[in-house]
Amino acid sequence: MDNSFKTLIDSAQEVLILLPQKPNLDQVASGLSLYLSFLGSGKDVTISCPVAMTAEFSRLIGVDKITGNLGDKNLIIKFVNYNATDVDKVSYDIENSQFKLTISPKVGFKSPTKDQIEVSYAGGSSDFVVLVGGTSESDFPVLQTLDFASSKIIHLGTRLLEIENKDLQVLSFAQSASSISEIVAGLIKEGGFVLDPDIATNLIVGIESESKNFQSSEVTVNTFETFTELLKLGGLRFKKVPTSTFPQGSIPNKPYNQVNQLPINPVIQDRQMTPEEAEEEIQQDIPPSWSEPKIFTGTSVS
Repeated sequence: MDNSFKTLIDSAQEVLILLPQKPNLDQVASGLSLYLSFLGSGKDVTISCPVAMTAEFSRLIGVDKITGNLGDKNLIIKFVNYNATDVDKVSYDIENSQFKLTISPKVGFKSPTKDQIEVSYAGGSSDFVVLVGGTSESDFPVLQTLDFASSKIIHLGTRLLEIENKDLQVLSFAQSASSISEIVAGLIKEGGFVLDPDIATNLIVGIESESKNFQSSEVTVNTFETFTELLKLGGLRFKKVPTSTFPQGSIPNKPYNQVNQLPINPVIQDRQMTPEEAEEEIQQDIPPSWSEPKIFTGTSVS
């Protein structure tokens, strides 16, 4: 049986990409790159993370597509702050090809108000799950709560994922590399999936971040070759230079348009000088040569 990355993805109808509980920049960048690539290849794909994205990830393209849900296959209607025992029966009808849900309260009780209705989506029927990063199955809590018996699960990372649940079958694509983004770049290229400038940009961010700007001991020739290819594909670099690296005095400590206000009268030892004292102080600071008459001499050539 061919278990290559391309064959597995090609055979999948719906793909769910899962990020770990505490993702770093590389993990989010590589996960988003997969999401955008699969989406561009015509796949039904969802990317999910158990925690909300912070400002750290705002430069990544497509970060707004990361959701806390695992899919939107099921519509959930919830009545907030409404006593469920007040409901007598629930029924539905099909009228003019339109679905109608009817909530009938018990005698003497009121129906839920519009403000109490909460609509959301949940659940998914993904037949293919991609785990990005993490060190053990505990980094993906959803694996403990949902039944993935009918789903194919693979893991992408720079180290093997520790699995204690023997019923959970995970195919590992982990390998030694500078970053998961480097691994994902290779898998996308080998599989012939979409790799446009936006995806290349995300992968560049992930590689630079996880490799500590290529200072990591995991950096190899392949890292630089992959990085160069991503740049050729239109990927962009976003580098924030810390102000501490600038020479002293090169960064003003006030807005550029703010005028420095100087005291009208100089102050010495916390005592304000009188105008006469200030004038005398100024005169003392003027070099004597400045007040001497200037004599210019010249030469003529005959």
